[in-house]
Amino acid sequence: MASGTLIIIGGHEDREGKKIILREVARRAKGGKLVVTTVASREPEGTFETYSTIFREFGVQAHKLEITSRGEALDPSNIDIISDADAVFFTGGDQLRITSQIGDTPIFSRLREMHDEGGLIAGTSAGASVMCETMLIGGPGEESHRSDHELAMAPGLGFLRDAIVDQHFAERGRMGRLLGAVARNPRNLGIGIDEDTAIIVEGDAFTVLGAGAVYLLDGRNLTYSNIGEREDYNTLSVFRLMTHVLSQGDRFHLGSREPEAGARKDIEEEIMSETPGRGDKRRRKERDNGE
Repeated sequence: MASGTLIIIGGHEDREGKKIILREVARRAKGGKLVVTTVASREPEGTFETYSTIFREFGVQAHKLEITSRGEALDPSNIDIISDADAVFFTGGDQLRITSQIGDTPIFSRLREMHDEGGLIAGTSAGASVMCETMLIGGPGEESHRSDHELAMAPGLGFLRDAIVDQHFAERGRMGRLLGAVARNPRNLGIGIDEDTAIIVEGDAFTVLGAGAVYLLDGRNLTYSNIGEREDYNTLSVFRLMTHVLSQGDRFHLGSREPEAGARKDIEEEIMSETPGRGDKRRRKERDNGE
C-alpha cells in the first residue's frame, strides 16, 4: 500500500477566513517542494496566483505547473518541475482534463512514485474526483436516481482504491447520482464530500476536516437493487444500504468500513498552532512587547 497522504477536498474551500484546509496542505508540505497544477482548468489565469498567495502566507512557496495539452505533459521543462516535488495540489476544473492530459505520462509516473515514497497529493473539486480508480464525471443531480439516468464515469488516477468520490455534495444535491454509482458496483464505497470539507487519507483510514459533512454509502451488504432491470423511468431501489455521515474530527477505517466518532477533535487546533497566519507576526510582536 502506498505510504503517502491524500487530501481530497469537496471544492470551494475557505480562502478568506481561517483557511483551515489549505493550512493543512501547507503544514504537510512545509519543508518540501509544493507544486500547484492548474491542469484541470480551461481558464487557468489567476488560479495559481490565488493559491500561491495563500500558501506563501503559511510559509510555503508554491511552484507552478501549467499544462494545457498532452504534449506539454511530455515537455522536459514541465517534467523537471515535478521531478523533485514532495507535494502536489490539483486545482478545480474538469477531471477529464487531468486524466487525458497527464495519464500514462512521465508526470503521472512521478506522481505515483512521489506518493509511494510518502509524498502528499491534494486536490479540490475536479482534483478530488480524479483521485479514485473510477471517477464520476457527470450525471443528473438534485433528484432520485432512475434507470434512464446515464452516469458518465471514467478511469481516474487510482490513488484511492475501491471508492468513488463526488464533490460539492450537499450543495449540488448529488446524493441520487452517488447512489446510482454505488448501485452499479457495490464493491465501491461512495464518498460524498461537501464544499469547504476534506478527507485526509493516511494508510487505511481518513479523518474529516472542514465545515461540512462527508457522506458514506456502503453497498457491500445490499440484498436487493433494481439497477439492472433497465425499465424505462424506473426509480432506483436499494435495500440494506449502510450510510454514515461524518463531520470534522471523525475518522473512517477503509478496511473495516467502520466510523470512529471524534477521533481527532483537536485537529483544527493542531493545524492552527502549527501554521503561521497574517496576524501572527503582529501578535508575536505584541507579546514580546508585553502588550
